Amino acid sequence: MIASDVPDSSVWSAIGWDGGNYLMSPELHFERMIRHAGKLGLECPPDLSERVFSKLGGVNPPEERNECSDQDPFLLIVKVTSGGDIILQGSINKTWPETPLSAISLSAPIWDDGIRGTKHGDYQPYRDAREVAMSNGADIGLLFEDGNLIDGDRCTPLLLDSDGVAYHPRHSDGALDSVSLQVIKPFLESSGIPVRGAKITLGMITRCSEMIVCGSGMGIKSLGKIDDRKIGNPRGRLYKVASEGWSKRLRISKGNGGRGHE
Repeated sequence: MIASDVPDSSVWSAIGWDGGNYLMSPELHFERMIRHAGKLGLECPPDLSERVFSKLGGVNPPEERNECSDQDPFLLIVKVTSGGDIILQGSINKTWPETPLSAISLSAPIWDDGIRGTKHGDYQPYRDAREVAMSNGADIGLLFEDGNLIDGDRCTPLLLDSDGVAYHPRHSDGALDSVSLQVIKPFLESSGIPVRGAKITLGMITRCSEMIVCGSGMGIKSLGKIDDRKIGNPRGRLYKVASEGWSKRLRISKGNGGRGHE
């Protein structure tokens, strides 16, 4: 993983990668990087996609390959620095348990308004949250501010309430504008599950019908517990529809010549 630094030192994203010429939904990642660079006062080239694909052939994938059918073999970390450098690095894509994940509630890092909700250069607090979660026997950390859920340490949370609506933390409250959520949202809504941003409390989580987390590395995972308290009915309709949507994300190769579904 590329080293952490001060927030306005870089903007970055982790993209699903086959280890060769194909990236998963890369244009959504590049568009977000360009948006976030503007918020951070950085210059991100408008032709970022072309530049990344032109450099992709020189990146070696890690030796450890993820063979799970619902995850990508590797991740490609794409980083644009304040000096204008474009850095690509192949990364191992962690294998997650087949069973519903467990979470622990943690305090979210506090950032200035221009930094909140961006993929900025100081990723260390999220790594720290991951370590705390693992040291407490949990799979992930869910990050709260003033009693409201903001983010996950490697994922975006999404819960299905008793009203049949799927709720996620709002970008305006500091949550990341998730590419993974952007991928699955149309499939959820076309299946009759409206998707809305909201302030989400721990009480909403423990009362919800079901909860999932999603991310470019993990894909779609069901969440079974938070702080040892059971969450709804894992691997239900929300999980199934989201997983179907995730399986249809775009694989794009250099020059878009290999555009298609996975």
